[in-house]
Amino acid sequence: MVTPLPIEIQGLSVELRGRSVLRQIDLTVAEGDFLGIIGPNGGGKTVLLKTILGLLQPSAGSIRVYGRSPREAHGLVGYVPQFANFDVQFPITVESVVMAGCLAARDNEPRHLRLGYSSADRELVRQALDQVGMTEQANRQIGRLSGGQLQRVMIARALAVQPKLLLLDEPTASLDTPIGTTIFELLGKLAERMSIVLVSHDVGVLSRHVKTIACLNRELHYHHSKEITSEMVEHAYGCPVDLIAHGHAHRVLDHHEGD
Repeated sequence: MVTPLPIEIQGLSVELRGRSVLRQIDLTVAEGDFLGIIGPNGGGKTVLLKTILGLLQPSAGSIRVYGRSPREAHGLVGYVPQFANFDVQFPITVESVVMAGCLAARDNEPRHLRLGYSSADRELVRQALDQVGMTEQANRQIGRLSGGQLQRVMIARALAVQPKLLLLDEPTASLDTPIGTTIFELLGKLAERMSIVLVSHDVGVLSRHVKTIACLNRELHYHHSKEITSEMVEHAYGCPVDLIAHGHAHRVLDHHEGD
């Protein structure tokens, strides 16, 4: 029997408000892969993650997550969104934020129908906080954390689902480079026991930690390799590129059509 892959996408297209956002995407993610996705702003990276999660519906093509539809695979996937918007004065602790991750389905049992949390839930939270190095901050108010600490808590919340696949959208976007590097190091350790797909603009740090890299700008350019070829980048950014900084392509050599 063939073991289902974490992600199998064939001919995926997505339209939003009559506009083509993703076009004919083919993508397979192997067990244990750590895939980084780069591309220009508005290229569809977040849309791709949300479609894998089942939050958006494709206009064409298919998605299977461990052989299941995105909705059926809900309890197998952890997700860290790009921005964590909340009232910094809201009196909720780190532990309570991570505990919310336990509301996700596990073994097809809808936890949100339970009253309160079980001792097993609390143990999962303890383990998740330990994995991200935030155990000592468990009783601290979430609004008093630094940006790096907050991102670790968001990752812990995703880990409380006990995912086999972890999706992250720009986890270091608002962090200084040294702090962002520690987040990538944490994800590198997590990748030893789960599959990870990460969207990022931090190409320099990204390339040092992921196993494979893809370029996305409505269409996906991916060779199941860590190498970013000039052809991949040119197709993704639409012009010859010699430097990528803060998510924008910057041409510094030859002129090209459209200057």
